[in-house]
Amino acid sequence: MVNNYGTFVISLDFELFWGVRDVQTKHKYGENILGARAVIPRLIELFEQYGVHSTFATVGLLFCNSREEIDKYSPRIKPTYKNKKLSPYEFNYLDELDKISDPYHSGTDLIELLKGSSNIEIGTHTFSHYYCWEEGQSIQEFEEDIIASIKIANAYGLEIKNIVFPRNQIDNDYLQVCVKHGITHYRGNPFYFFNRNGGLKDKLLRLIDTYIKIVRDTTYGYDEIKVDKYLYNIKASRFLRPFTPKSAIFEELKIRRIKNEMTLAAIQNRIYHLWWHPHNFGLYQERNISLLENILKHYKMLYEKFGFKSLAMSDLTY
Repeated sequence: MVNNYGTFVISLDFELFWGVRDVQTKHKYGENILGARAVIPRLIELFEQYGVHSTFATVGLLFCNSREEIDKYSPRIKPTYKNKKLSPYEFNYLDELDKISDPYHSGTDLIELLKGSSNIEIGTHTFSHYYCWEEGQSIQEFEEDIIASIKIANAYGLEIKNIVFPRNQIDNDYLQVCVKHGITHYRGNPFYFFNRNGGLKDKLLRLIDTYIKIVRDTTYGYDEIKVDKYLYNIKASRFLRPFTPKSAIFEELKIRRIKNEMTLAAIQNRIYHLWWHPHNFGLYQERNISLLENILKHYKMLYEKFGFKSLAMSDLTY
């Protein structure tokens, strides 16, 4: 299928501390998490200001405002990872949470803000930040997790149509579980070779490509998104790396790289999908908000000149 306009897609992995609890501590990363709480209202404001639509893939546990709610909505069958540190249900982790709303783990106030914006759709990032590639877990455990994520979203009046897999661990059999439960859109991994594994060489190439063109084209056509009758792959194009003092001298190169890719999508009537986590903007908030606004201003220009559209993930179907 050929469309007469290009499309700009933004998705965010909304997870707070649930997404990093196995690799970070509050002492080391807590400022990023609390910063995300301040960033999200500003993201909503910017998206509305520039007419940009976005998808917030939300960890189901963020809908819980207490330990009682966690117990009520948690899946019957928990993931049995070989590495038990990956599961929030192990090592009495849940017992250590505050009795009432915890700013690192509860996102109910932020979810209400997201619900109030017509420019934002809420998808799932699984209930427990589930890892599909990890040894020990099973497809049945994944299905129970997905059922839990849908159930708690429904309690908030939300219909879940799309999913972003934690750590981008996508499995074809697990995708069919999603379809079974009405989730028809997912963020697929980029096609280019050095995103296929986590080797040091691949990570280095991915970092370099943020600033200097290695990948020839990160856009894709509308005819590429349909996987089967019920499933759509809205592939990622680029991760929006946040500002850091170490990378400050390369900021212009990064922004230029993204703008050039957006322009290509607008001119050639293709799709460009940018993603990141709100907590990536938790530090150096002013610089990161400025970075995003620079990109959104460019989108607005492309919209006015070429009819470049902004769509949420589940709106990008034909």
